[in-house]
Amino acid sequence: MIDLEKLYSYKSAFGFFSQLLSYPEKLHFHPKTLEGSFDSSHPAYDDVKTFWEMMHTFSLDEMEEYYTKTFDFEKHSALYMTYFKYEDGKERGQMLAKLKVLYEMYGLEMPANELSDYLPLICEFFYAAEWLEDPRSAQSFSILFSILEDGTWHLLKSLEKNTSPYFHLIRALRTTLKTCVIQGDATNA
Repeated sequence: MIDLEKLYSYKSAFGFFSQLLSYPEKLHFHPKTLEGSFDSSHPAYDDVKTFWEMMHTFSLDEMEEYYTKTFDFEKHSALYMTYFKYEDGKERGQMLAKLKVLYEMYGLEMPANELSDYLPLICEFFYAAEWLEDPRSAQSFSILFSILEDGTWHLLKSLEKNTSPYFHLIRALRTTLKTCVIQGDATNA
């Protein structure tokens, strides 16, 4: 079971994850971006801070090149969370359709050029949608957490193998999600 109130309290962190997992822009790396999203009491603060410091050793051009190399040209580091499990199978298409319906159910319009399992989009959904008081959220978010558990696990292992700074960002995302799982639940984010 998901602690929806705790998850809701981390909305700003999900906005941060969405931005920093998207193609790099100078504004994403402004100090206020970090300050407005995390404080030292956040359970993933250390990993976020490590990622932040590592990325700030690069110029914007280097960040863009690194991002493209990591997420666009490395099959095992894809930001599409159902790809690792289903690749391009029929089941993946069904899951993508379910996710699209889920987003629309909460008023999020899907960008025409993006798949519904794109990690920055999922994070943006957590950040932007108003889902706290909706009775459908418990079941809906269990599905999302399951997709994220599987997808981010594979992504984390690939990033770790390549000693990528993004390893720390994905680990921070997983830590944030894990703190929202009520103990004793079978789902382990």
